Amino acid sequence: MTVVALTGGIAAGKTTVTDVFRAKGITVVDADLIAREAVAPGTPALTSVVKRFGTDVLHQDGSLDRAALAEVAFSDEQARADLNAIVHPEVWRLSNERFRAHAVEHPDVPIVYAVPLLAESGRTNEFDAIIVVDAPASQRVARLIESRNMSAEEAQSRVDSQASDDDRRRIADIVLDSSVSVESTVAAASALADALIAAWPKGLSTIPTRF
Repeated sequence: MTVVALTGGIAAGKTTVTDVFRAKGITVVDADLIAREAVAPGTPALTSVVKRFGTDVLHQDGSLDRAALAEVAFSDEQARADLNAIVHPEVWRLSNERFRAHAVEHPDVPIVYAVPLLAESGRTNEFDAIIVVDAPASQRVARLIESRNMSAEEAQSRVDSQASDDDRRRIADIVLDSSVSVESTVAAASALADALIAAWPKGLSTIPTRF
């Protein structure tokens, strides 16, 4: 079973890249979506989250208030570590279910795992290749301020809470530059998608390392 991981810091442009991949016919498993499933009402993970963080992180209907949880987790390193220890194993379990099902049903279709916190996860050796969508931290802070209406302090805190640009580049087999424009990112993603499709499942060694 071959799985390619795709990662990048917050506001790097991962969604732009995965949208292109999907349009090209590549299967994308999104860790963020699976993380929502992992903490749905009634799940053991949500029970553990409430036990650690209290009922203030719940909506009145019992679902997770992600904004309230993020406010706690992003302001405290230990809280963030505790949250990751609860959620990440379940996300990984559910993701592997998707990988195995895909490998059986569509063995000739590339599968890409979009996972924002790969550099922080300790699972970098689990994949056949790692794509890093790369834009400098300062540029990503500016994007958060402009596109998500964050304050400068909040945007910087979100970026600082993740791995550094250098940390992600060190784990990269393929780097996709998303620092120029949306149009150039789309073009690079399209070229990379074509390369993945051409190489799959024969091997990934022929794919260029920069796009």
